[in-house]
Amino acid sequence: MSLSPPPPGVPLLYFCLSLSPPTRCVPLLLYANRRDLRLVDAAHGRANATVVVGGLEDAAAVDYVYAQGLVYWSDVSEEAIKRTTFNQSGSGAAAVAAAAQTVVVSGLASPDGLACDWLGRKLYWTDSETNRIEVAELDGSLRRVLFWQDLDQPRAISLDPGRGYMYWTDWGEVPKIERAGMDGTSRAMIIDKEIYWPNGLTLDYSREKLYWADAKFNFIHRSNLDGTGREVVVKGDLPHPFALTLYEETLFWTDWNTHSIHSCQKETGEDRRKVHSDIFSPMDIHVYSQTRQPLLSSPCSVRNGDCSHLCLLSPITPYYQCACPTGVQLLEDGKTCRDGATQLLLLARRTDLRRISLDTPDFTDVILQTDDIRHAIAIDYDPVDGHVYWTDDEVRAIRRSYLDGSDPQFIVTSQVNHPDGIAVDWIARNLYWTDTGTDRIEVTRLNGTMRKILISEDLDEPRAIVLDPVAG
Repeated sequence: MSLSPPPPGVPLLYFCLSLSPPTRCVPLLLYANRRDLRLVDAAHGRANATVVVGGLEDAAAVDYVYAQGLVYWSDVSEEAIKRTTFNQSGSGAAAVAAAAQTVVVSGLASPDGLACDWLGRKLYWTDSETNRIEVAELDGSLRRVLFWQDLDQPRAISLDPGRGYMYWTDWGEVPKIERAGMDGTSRAMIIDKEIYWPNGLTLDYSREKLYWADAKFNFIHRSNLDGTGREVVVKGDLPHPFALTLYEETLFWTDWNTHSIHSCQKETGEDRRKVHSDIFSPMDIHVYSQTRQPLLSSPCSVRNGDCSHLCLLSPITPYYQCACPTGVQLLEDGKTCRDGATQLLLLARRTDLRRISLDTPDFTDVILQTDDIRHAIAIDYDPVDGHVYWTDDEVRAIRRSYLDGSDPQFIVTSQVNHPDGIAVDWIARNLYWTDTGTDRIEVTRLNGTMRKILISEDLDEPRAIVLDPVAG
């Protein structure tokens, strides 16, 4: 049947979804354009393109949670993942507006891939510089490293929440496509032959197919979800395909060389056409449609699976697994996380402070969210009150905060020249430090009061200091 235009004031996408029986419709395409995110009607191309979020630095990956009206993107230059709310109450694509941007996850290096789990309400991403795949809640909390070994330039990531699997491409020295459970189990390499620069990745949920693009061999291939039954979709004459998405019988992709969005029939690769052209720098792309995110039952939607922290979907019965934030152990009940790490390594890196849990094998460094660290040199910890103390050579002060970076305070600020070493006496509740500028060793109470010079003679640039409070 032919599709008549929607009534005035009714967006094309919602008009299509309201038809009964369901009718094939032209989808809306959401894509990252480095400087902005855009929404384009695949039927009308550039004439109907709308800027969803503008003024960006380097937007690379994009995804959304349709039911909650959230759009996420990664910014490689700002080393962060951000999100905005999506106003779906307008009278058409041009009426869509964005609210204030919110940084969800910071402290990344090169977040190239991004995927939203709309059933388990989680955010997954790849980082091609740290060579990690991580997961967090949709607000960025409870961040956890899933994979950190045998990764080399992971890029695109795609989720199949209904089956509990995740897929990703890796274009490092050993190019490959892997899949694993969304809980980090059942990892397997499924494509490792005739692959060089695997960029785009998308799933056909109904026909259980995996599609990917290779920018070196200039093709689009597909396979079964386990990597078997590989077939050619488009062969050999694609300039530089980057990202893929799929809607019903049509496959869409962005191309760096043509600065365009292209499409073809997903089964045969025929009926190729240019959907949208003259794009500044087309990156990731997704069909923006409720039909791409079917709302199925989820074991994590009822009481969070009785998990104290993360509830992650899994391909293995009972089809979910409880998990803890990075560096925190799961207790024997399989549901509850410890209050925090029991063994920590603290690291001062001049412009930031980091903690590394020794309780888990990934040894992931987590940045303390404390602002205005100029030149941190020495660091120590008080296990009684949970304070981290450090010296800052540029600010010329001794500071402290809690392990999560909260409640930062200045402890010593006067007559401090080049504070170099620091040590906490956790028994008598005192703080010792060396100063290579004043050539002194001093002590104070942990709150900065009762300051006293201990040694000021026969010292020439004293540096490291360590205490043995038990022996005095």
